[in-house]
Amino acid sequence: MSQSNHPTEHSKSLVTTGRIVTLDHISSVLKDNPLGDPSARPVNVYLPAAYDNQARKRFPVLFDLAGFTGSGLGHLNWRNFDENLPEKLDRLIANKIMPPVIVIFPDCFTCLGGNQYINSSAIGRYADYLNLELIPFVDEQLRTLAGREHRGCFGKSSGGYGALRMAMDYPQYWGGIANHSGDAYFDFVYKAEWPEVLTHLQKYAQPQRKEGLRKNVSGQAQPGQDDGRIRRFLEDIWSRNPNGHEPLAGKDIMSLMLVAMAASYDTDATLPNGFGLPFDLENGKFLPNRWRNWLRHDPIHMNAQQKKNLKTLKGIFIDCGWRDQFHIHYGSRQLSEVLQEAGIEHRYEEFNGTHSGVDHRLDISLAFLAKKLK
Repeated sequence: MSQSNHPTEHSKSLVTTGRIVTLDHISSVLKDNPLGDPSARPVNVYLPAAYDNQARKRFPVLFDLAGFTGSGLGHLNWRNFDENLPEKLDRLIANKIMPPVIVIFPDCFTCLGGNQYINSSAIGRYADYLNLELIPFVDEQLRTLAGREHRGCFGKSSGGYGALRMAMDYPQYWGGIANHSGDAYFDFVYKAEWPEVLTHLQKYAQPQRKEGLRKNVSGQAQPGQDDGRIRRFLEDIWSRNPNGHEPLAGKDIMSLMLVAMAASYDTDATLPNGFGLPFDLENGKFLPNRWRNWLRHDPIHMNAQQKKNLKTLKGIFIDCGWRDQFHIHYGSRQLSEVLQEAGIEHRYEEFNGTHSGVDHRLDISLAFLAKKLK
């Protein structure tokens, strides 16, 4: 276990300031993953001041699931005119807004920009990584309250979706979750983004398009499969200079995200890259048979067993800004309606905000979870 000082330790009393430790972990679950991403990953941990002040005490544990293109390590960074997450935890605990907790910051980043915290034969077994490896590893290394009734997870966007999926599919490990602006209602959130992505991917098609008369216009010979342009797009992304001379543009990120979603929701080892696509890359025709694979992962279409699993939790917190630029608030409303109709107790809130700059909402959700799981 290596240790580093908390970013603001010089300005706070040792009585109220937690610390960050880094645990070294080598994953057998992620070994030989399809993308060749690292299996040795640091596990950063926030330990509250009480962890050192009360040497025999055990603590509830929260896992922070980062959003797409993010990683747990990024939540420890210094922030101008704002708090990073350890500073927020210090303040909330010192002011007795929440009891002390241990917080885990997993690194689940991939060369596709992230993942959806589910097992994917095209990306890797990230649900197994969290549930089967990191939970017992953390419980062995730290003074945790190791039962599921004292363990929760939270996240925003893909991280919020991941937290909800943990509760829906693995309730034996989790007692509570907080889902901030998590993906739901895929017909709104994802489907509407595909046309722009298809146009961006055109430049990776071969042969290159030429102006003029076109005859015998048709779609792909094998619709729903990569004709090479997605592989060339990914190779271009991966070849960019890491020093920032060719930074990824917004269209690159959106295209990368939808490719990652396809690799999460429509895996098929018989297809190029190991996944299918919900549109014909050439003429843009929608492919309902492939889209059905996506909808099976949409929380608003959760099955009876998943609803039963959610009923066992001690706490479910969901919120979303009503100006979310991805329109996720409509999915959040439908999700809350599904939970209400199933008799699943939960707390749902909306606020005047977008998909960005919503970390202030953690003041509410972290206190909610810590009190439920203490």
